[in-house]
Amino acid sequence: MVIVLDGKALASKVKKSLAQRVALLKEKGVEPGLGTLLVGSDPGSLKYVAGKHKDCEEVGIRSIRCDLPEDASEDEILAAVEKLNNDPLCTGFIVQLPLPKGVDSKKIIEAVDPKKDCDGMHPYNLGKLVMHISGDIVTPLPCTPRGILALLDEYDIDLSGKEICVLGRGITVGRTIGLLLTRRGVDATVTLCHTRTKNVQEVMRRSDVIIAAMGSAGFVKPEDVKPGAVLVDVGVSRVFDEEAGRYRIKGDIDVACRDFAGAYSPNPGGVGPMTRAMLLANVVDMAERLV
Repeated sequence: MVIVLDGKALASKVKKSLAQRVALLKEKGVEPGLGTLLVGSDPGSLKYVAGKHKDCEEVGIRSIRCDLPEDASEDEILAAVEKLNNDPLCTGFIVQLPLPKGVDSKKIIEAVDPKKDCDGMHPYNLGKLVMHISGDIVTPLPCTPRGILALLDEYDIDLSGKEICVLGRGITVGRTIGLLLTRRGVDATVTLCHTRTKNVQEVMRRSDVIIAAMGSAGFVKPEDVKPGAVLVDVGVSRVFDEEAGRYRIKGDIDVACRDFAGAYSPNPGGVGPMTRAMLLANVVDMAERLV
């Protein structure tokens, strides 16, 4: 029987555990604080940031919100980053992407104090991840890859020796999840596919796990799936539904693929909730290191 990798259920479980850890920290005089830096009024970004602060309230983490107008200069954004870097109430923070056109996103991310990088995307923290093939990692991990591994672990999906196809080479998922999947203790074999991969269908068909993070609606078709494969759908596209007369969220993996899968993550409701939960986990981890 096919396994549904329910990210909502696991995220709820994770948040309950985090709430207990936050309560213990507060007893020791430490209150974790999550900051967000949002520039502009992109609807998706506004919704995502609001969700993060709602999660904070649920777990007991202090919320620190910094919103700048669309026309904020790069210097103004850098000043806001520095303010959060120096705020003792802020344990960690994120810079919500995308930033407005003309702003150097890499420069902004590199200005974040690595110790406060709760997205795990600062070059220093990514470098630490690259270096740690085994053993404990005490720097923040990228939230979505961490969430994917937690979701697979929750459902006892053994990845040791398995062949995994990762679709998409973005820094948020594609380029980073392979670092976690190939660590000792996980021991998967990863093929990273992108727009120039010539045999992508062949790679998908032989893979035990497909992790699709392209943002290309319905890219993975039933004929691309090995019977019993695990399907992790990360990409999100807004597709207009003519019958309903409105836009709907659609993942990278065609829903018809589920008939052939051994397990799959719904989209929405799979990886997304876990990404948000792992952001909170990173903040709590960082606060515990201060004790």
